[in-house]
Amino acid sequence: MQELEERIKPFREEIDTLDEKIVRLLNKRAAAATKIGHIKRKYNMPVYVPSREEEVISHVKSLNPGPLSNNAIGRLFERIIDESRRLERETSVINKNED
Repeated sequence: MQELEERIKPFREEIDTLDEKIVRLLNKRAAAATKIGHIKRKYNMPVYVPSREEEVISHVKSLNPGPLSNNAIGRLFERIIDESRRLERETSVINKNED
């Protein structure tokens, strides 16, 4: 059992390191979405733009070398986009309350 743990440990450490990078990148992406929310609010634009969501998902699928399937990448980014949209909406509500 210890041999198994020793063989798995470096991969778990690699995953932990990658997770830390993913969290940082997701938060940078969220910060950009917040800025977009501010701009959309200023110009009275809708938060949800289906064509942009399709464009983003198509783009990330085109970058996918695997092993995740394009469908998996699409689902992951749908979730990321949902959270970005939620953040944009919250930003719009906060800004509206501050006006």
